[in-house]
Amino acid sequence: MILDLPPNLERSVRIRPVTVVTAEVADGDVGREGDVRGLVDKTLEAFGRVDVLVNNAGFVKVSWLESMDVEAWDEMIAGHLRGTFLVTRAVLPGMLERGNGRIINIASQIAQIGRERFAHYAAAKAGIIGFTKSLAREVADRGVLVNCIAPGPIETGIVPETPGGPDVDFVALVPLRRLGAPEEVAPTAVFLASSAATYYVGQTLGPNGGDVML
Repeated sequence: MILDLPPNLERSVRIRPVTVVTAEVADGDVGREGDVRGLVDKTLEAFGRVDVLVNNAGFVKVSWLESMDVEAWDEMIAGHLRGTFLVTRAVLPGMLERGNGRIINIASQIAQIGRERFAHYAAAKAGIIGFTKSLAREVADRGVLVNCIAPGPIETGIVPETPGGPDVDFVALVPLRRLGAPEEVAPTAVFLASSAATYYVGQTLGPNGGDVML
């Protein structure tokens, strides 16, 4: 359907049909190899292939390093860095076989600047940035583009409080003086997954409210 616009507008607006999107939900721990295999198998069964992978699983806990136990460190590394590795490894062969794919890893601005009580989180997220750059060099010339997003503090419900200590004040450190919204990060992922980002390889994009300025 084409709408007629006023004569002073030298264009037409075309009404496009609504696209129906199908979604599947699968439970699992990305830090466990068996769970990851099950998640990927269910996805392949439902859709046949994975064209775009967004490694976005994660959580936040805070702790001073001097009192951090090994379990807290290992849990953080497993949930972020190990999970990114396991899921990527599971879907990468199919992308390489087709000669096409996009992998988008979610890091954090804390990986770039550090923050007290976040040593384990910063280490895991910095590892994701390094993983992104290395993998991008391995597979770019085979059609798979790997990039990273390092958001600032986003209102996702996981901004941590410190038991027995002061809360983390993210807002005061951000030039915009507010938390970001998920809707302010999602377009970056959509861009990296699109045909507009075909020359982005191993990059880390930062919707962070000005917390990091490169």
